[in-house]
Amino acid sequence: MRVAGVVVALAVCVHATLWFVTREERTAPNVEGPLASISYAPYRGSTHPDKATPPTAEEIRADLKALAPHTRAIRTYSSTGGGELVPAIANEFGLKVALGIWIDKDEKRNQREIANALNLVRKNHNIISIVVGNETIYRAEKTVPELMEIIQKVKREVQVPVTTGEIWSVWVEHPELASAVDFIAAHILPYWEGFSANQTVDLSIEFYNRLRRVHPGKRIVIAEFGWPSAGYNRRAAFPGRFEQAQVLRDFVSRADALGIDYNIIEAFDQPWKTFEGSVGPYWGLWDASGHRKFPWSGPIADPEHNKLAVLAVLVGFLISLPVLAMSAASLGQASLLAMAAHAVGGWVAAVFAYWNGHYLVPGAMAALGAGILLLIPLVLIALSRIEEIAAIAFGRRQRRALVVPAHERGYAPKVSIHVPAYREPPEMLKQTLDALARLDYDNWECVVVINNTPDPAFWRPIEDHCRLLGERFKFINAERVEGFKAGALRIAMANTAPDAEIVGVIDADYVVHPDWLKDLAPLFADPRVGLVQAPQDHRDADRSLTHLAMNAEYSGFFDIGMVERNEVNAIIVHGTMCLIRRAALEAAGGWPTDTICEDTDLGLTLLERGWLAHYTNRRYGYGLLPDNFEAYRKQRHRWAYGGFHIIKKHWRRFLPGASLLTRDQRREYALGWLNWLGSESIGVAVAILNLLWVPVVAFIGIAVPDKILTLPILFAFAVSILHFATLYRLRVPLRAPQRVAAAIAAMSLQWTVARAIWDGLIKDRLPFARTAKGGRGRAQSFPAFWEAVLGGLLVLSAAVLFTTNRQEVREIDLFAVVLLVQSVPFLSAVAMASLEMSRFNEFAYWQALGRRLAELRLGRLRVARAPAVVDKKAEPAQ
Repeated sequence: MRVAGVVVALAVCVHATLWFVTREERTAPNVEGPLASISYAPYRGSTHPDKATPPTAEEIRADLKALAPHTRAIRTYSSTGGGELVPAIANEFGLKVALGIWIDKDEKRNQREIANALNLVRKNHNIISIVVGNETIYRAEKTVPELMEIIQKVKREVQVPVTTGEIWSVWVEHPELASAVDFIAAHILPYWEGFSANQTVDLSIEFYNRLRRVHPGKRIVIAEFGWPSAGYNRRAAFPGRFEQAQVLRDFVSRADALGIDYNIIEAFDQPWKTFEGSVGPYWGLWDASGHRKFPWSGPIADPEHNKLAVLAVLVGFLISLPVLAMSAASLGQASLLAMAAHAVGGWVAAVFAYWNGHYLVPGAMAALGAGILLLIPLVLIALSRIEEIAAIAFGRRQRRALVVPAHERGYAPKVSIHVPAYREPPEMLKQTLDALARLDYDNWECVVVINNTPDPAFWRPIEDHCRLLGERFKFINAERVEGFKAGALRIAMANTAPDAEIVGVIDADYVVHPDWLKDLAPLFADPRVGLVQAPQDHRDADRSLTHLAMNAEYSGFFDIGMVERNEVNAIIVHGTMCLIRRAALEAAGGWPTDTICEDTDLGLTLLERGWLAHYTNRRYGYGLLPDNFEAYRKQRHRWAYGGFHIIKKHWRRFLPGASLLTRDQRREYALGWLNWLGSESIGVAVAILNLLWVPVVAFIGIAVPDKILTLPILFAFAVSILHFATLYRLRVPLRAPQRVAAAIAAMSLQWTVARAIWDGLIKDRLPFARTAKGGRGRAQSFPAFWEAVLGGLLVLSAAVLFTTNRQEVREIDLFAVVLLVQSVPFLSAVAMASLEMSRFNEFAYWQALGRRLAELRLGRLRVARAPAVVDKKAEPAQ
């Protein structure tokens, strides 16, 4: 507790210090006087002005009152839809107006705009110029001759200068346009050309001077200059509040010094400008709520930095609180957990900053909300995995390692061993029974139940073999049994000897060690013990590379997860190599028949009733692996589907006071379900959602997932890899290649588990699917078809994003990397299935290859060591 408290306090101090030292403060030239001009559009909502209610005079008056101290003039873009109110109100505050006329393909609207503008010029003497159209040529709304004709028409009706606003390159490419205007209104916005903030002011002055050379003697105004405060980068151009402040202050200082007339875009953020991409809403000097974004003099700093720091540190501290409740946490364990907690605190602050600093239209809000809801479980899963890493790598040694007290070693209760079998190969089952006959334990019986197997070729040899093995072995051939394996076990219970105190269960393919009962049955001398579980293991991992990978993957559960769960009496019963107190089994109502995972269901029920469970990771029996990858997947589907139904059945018993489960047991089961079922299903859901989002990003160019949504996915994947690599390295006695194979096998099941959860949501009962073992299973088709489809689509989508990202948007590249990462589990399944169908899966191939390589090396060695042959005829005469 003392160590944990110190670590938690130190983590808070370190986190707060990091925020303090990373507080950014920049300098830029001071701007003391008012600006020459600012663009002003009286539309502030997220709805396009054509569809929104026009602004009122009072709203415009409030805006211009805020602008008046900071600028001498404003530029507008429309003379209708509320724009007609601006000149008169601007005059109240002494503001000059460059009046805009919006020109597009709608001729009726164009005529209304022109008529309104001419009327406004006659009534408002503070209108100093008219800007006919805004980037009309660039947007291809009109041709140059068409626009020139409109400009000439307006010029004939007014006495003020008339121009049009176009990007600077249009004025270079169409010099004839300059002849139709009284002055050149050039838009110079280096962001859109992908130049960095550091280059922008120098380039703008250079473009301005180029226009002067192309149009000597013509008055030139930089009619739009600005920099966005948020959004995504465009090649080297990165938006940001710091960048906006530096660029604008530098530009205005240079422009004033050089006598350049300019207009800054724009006064207020325009959230409705989503058609301009991610930066469209963020060009304002004030945000949409009327708050100024930066000062025009003095240092530039983020006013929200300290608030975010407090939020991040506070959340990190709150998530760290469970560390204080850990008894005897080591320094390394507490430190790793505290670091992870504060990393999550930083992410929460980043999410808040994004939410608070962006204008979220309904679609974006829905996408962000859905993304956050999916990421929260992923973050919780990552935290639980980090906690397991900390416990195993830095925590204390096991306290509940299975040891039989000396005074209990003579305790030998009668054990009834139940062997259920359904269409199992007789020779395989005979091996199982022969191993039982060799048990080094006197007080036991065996009940063999063959169910729903009418073919006598399966059951008659077993009946004869039981008769041969002696009276300990009871044979039952039961037809029309309901309840799958649980139904067969119920029949076995009904035929169990009355004096049997313990029930042992093994699968039909398991060859047990003679010491199994001698070592473990004495544990039941403690009347609180309800069950004792030994691990599964397999004796045929050397059949092929895929079998090697499967067996390595199984080992992790039994050498890592079960060992840790045993520390808090929360192990999972897995239906073979288990011993159960008969009284506990009967009190629980016997084997449940309403789930296809009757073993786990029963084990949880026993824990809910307060029984103790013991686990040893010593191998006391070896079974057979699934015959192929398809059988492996079917088995995992059954486990996941059954596990989901157990959650539906038992969740109420996890409520306070609803059962005798301890807090630690509830936690282990909840996190275990979230880790296994949640991570796989959420991973698939996020991958599919990302696939659906790719066309929007690649071809529409909007709604790029922000780094607050993509980085946690990469973080969770990295934690998963670290978790797997670290725990396997510390707990599972495998070589490095086997650990890699285990990781591939584990990832290959993501789609299978996710599909099982989906089936659990929509289907109440699925039939028990027997796992093909003993060499009788044959794959009917390529088992990883859907994984191949999804993995291929993810890789293809990443390639599309990389190739279409011509503006080098960082978030798009990051999104593409996420898609590649998400493809790994699906491609792992494809790799497993493809390997199984190839000759490379056979150990014989690699052994033969090794022999050929050895022979080749030996042959070269012999040639190298052979004595040189001397040609005596070529020797010179002596």
